[in-house]
Amino acid sequence: MGIHLVGGGWSPHLFSGFLAEADARAAGSARVIPRIGVLLIADDAASGEQSRAKYVSMLTATASCDPVVTVITDGSEADSSLLSGIDGLLIGSGLTPAYLEAVQPLVDEIRLLVADGLPYLGFSAGAAIAADAAIIGGYKIGDVPVCAEDTGEGLVDVSVAEGLGLVDLAIDVHAAQWGTLARLIASTEAGLVTGGVAIDEETVLIVGDGDLRVAGIGSVGRLTAGTDGVVVSTLGA
Repeated sequence: MGIHLVGGGWSPHLFSGFLAEADARAAGSARVIPRIGVLLIADDAASGEQSRAKYVSMLTATASCDPVVTVITDGSEADSSLLSGIDGLLIGSGLTPAYLEAVQPLVDEIRLLVADGLPYLGFSAGAAIAADAAIIGGYKIGDVPVCAEDTGEGLVDVSVAEGLGLVDLAIDVHAAQWGTLARLIASTEAGLVTGGVAIDEETVLIVGDGDLRVAGIGSVGRLTAGTDGVVVSTLGA
């Protein structure tokens, strides 16, 4: 089973591998249709229902499944019902700091379930928080802008926090579309992280059994800290 990190976009191929893995896990539990736990955070009830409908439509159009959606609109934390009897876990898009705060009570349980083979899909914010060291937002390091202010997610200083710990790479998303590759480069140069990956929209990076696979129409920038600066290479489908 894998960890699926989506940089953004709604094409079915971004989710099909995750749902196939969830289906296989469901079969092991004698369930005909896999149950997908989905966590979404929204500003209010109306936008939450719109998000719920969008994710349910996308998932069920991609493969037969039963999305069990939790929508948080009041800043509260998720509870363990999110993880009860599921065959896959999807954490969606929105403000990354809010998602990280919401999952705090469940971090250890999520780690154990994924280690036991539960498929995980992080979509945008859900991908970012999957890291050991999660870049949760910000657009400046010191007084220097390193990406557009609009990508800061309400934060000024580039901020790194302990994430879910599912992968040992820092993760940024919407790389080509939002210019966040530059934030990851600057974060690595500044020693905030030791390297990581920047994932384009319409692209999924799949981590499983020690290998990295890319699917979709975009690319994944892979960064490591070298003796002469940051080394950037590209992973493609």
